[in-house]
Amino acid sequence: MDLVNYHVVIVIPAYRVERDIGLVLRGLPHFIRHIVVVDDASPDSTSEIVSNAAKTDGRVTLTRHAQNQGVGGAMVTGFRKALELGAQIVVKLDGDGQMDPAYIPALITPLIEGKADYVKGNRFRDFQALQQMPILRRIGNLGLSFLTKAATGYWNIFDPTNGYFAIRAETLAQLPLDKIDRGYYFETSMLSYLYLLGAFVKDVPIPARYRGEISSMSIRRALFEFPAKLARTLLRRIVLKYFIYDFSMMSIYLLTAVPLLLFGLIFGGVKWIHYANLGVPAPTGTVILPTLSVILAIQILLSAIDIDINAAPRKSMAQD
Repeated sequence: MDLVNYHVVIVIPAYRVERDIGLVLRGLPHFIRHIVVVDDASPDSTSEIVSNAAKTDGRVTLTRHAQNQGVGGAMVTGFRKALELGAQIVVKLDGDGQMDPAYIPALITPLIEGKADYVKGNRFRDFQALQQMPILRRIGNLGLSFLTKAATGYWNIFDPTNGYFAIRAETLAQLPLDKIDRGYYFETSMLSYLYLLGAFVKDVPIPARYRGEISSMSIRRALFEFPAKLARTLLRRIVLKYFIYDFSMMSIYLLTAVPLLLFGLIFGGVKWIHYANLGVPAPTGTVILPTLSVILAIQILLSAIDIDINAAPRKSMAQD
């Protein structure tokens, strides 16, 4: 397959990457048509380095933000520029050198063949490369990956928060770019909208390269921000998928299980407090009723989860 025949555009969000951005730009393969670098108001010499690179490489285009908008904001700016340039495929690559450009063909081939709408790297398929990942980052990514799968509905993928990805321009053009999160949540935000489009997401094993870089993402901030955002993403997906766009057995299961669970927990809690204050055992019926409600609700929810797992998109929109 001759990749030169395809209009591939690389988008690089750049913030405090003066040490690596020059090497990253020089390492990009020849078949890339355009390289869009978005300087997200970086206070170092990132822009100067990119500007100098553009003088010798006509593929490089520099866009600067007057104020820092976050990695998601930089990517949205880059996405719009890529679409303006007539891209067929858009690849997101970080400017810190952690993403090996040698894997770009592996990312874009399923898109060219029409087998996927969005292809992303998976850092957890290579055990040796995984050992290089800092332990706290490894644990955090594993936990966050599970929660992200539940929130977005893409149960069939692993490492959903991986930022090394490629997307078909037709799919990108359908995304509501104005609604995509501007911070580090933007990959998950993109996945949530891709799910509602019915886009098929494919994993490609790609080890990350960790060379002592200091991540600009605050772990503490992620711990406080991500759970609330994931909960909103899950709630929006459930409402839209199973009550607005469609109504199925999943909808009936939820309408049955949620009230049963709430009744069992609230009624049981109130009665437990009441009889505990009286200092007497609760009647058998009072104990059994909320217990059965909770057990039944959990069983129904497990069936609902099974339906949700099997509802993930299974084929590319290009094949429809």
